Amino acid sequence: MGFGESKGVDQGQGSSKLNSMEHSPGFLKVVNDVRPKITEITVEQARARLAENPKAILMDVREDREWEKEHAEQGIHLGKGILERDLEQMVPDLNREIIMYCGGGYRSVLTAQVAQKMGYRNVYSLMGGYKGLVQAKWPMKQGE
Repeated sequence: MGFGESKGVDQGQGSSKLNSMEHSPGFLKVVNDVRPKITEITVEQARARLAENPKAILMDVREDREWEKEHAEQGIHLGKGILERDLEQMVPDLNREIIMYCGGGYRSVLTAQVAQKMGYRNVYSLMGGYKGLVQAKWPMKQGE
């Protein structure tokens, strides 16, 4: 089982299976250790930040297959597995506002911390992640 994946969950299934996702205790410990070091924002706060700052980025850090299935309409994709390698090339401005989201708001906590360690100053993790966006009826699209 890969880092960030949950046992017993078929990622290719519908959101009902994703809602029953159980994370391993070790993964949750890592996420909870990082949480105080980053800033999490709500979907409503993300909507407001993106409206106020046209240069702000909504970054999907999920796996490729999750992105291709469906993602936020204005989102850009940089999977957690290659974030450290490609973030500076994709977003060279260390002051650029970046709101990261994953499936449920766990992996984005970790990627927000990594970005901060790389020198990014305005990085946020979206609470609830993709599931929160769907519940808030955020505009979505499929594929690339």
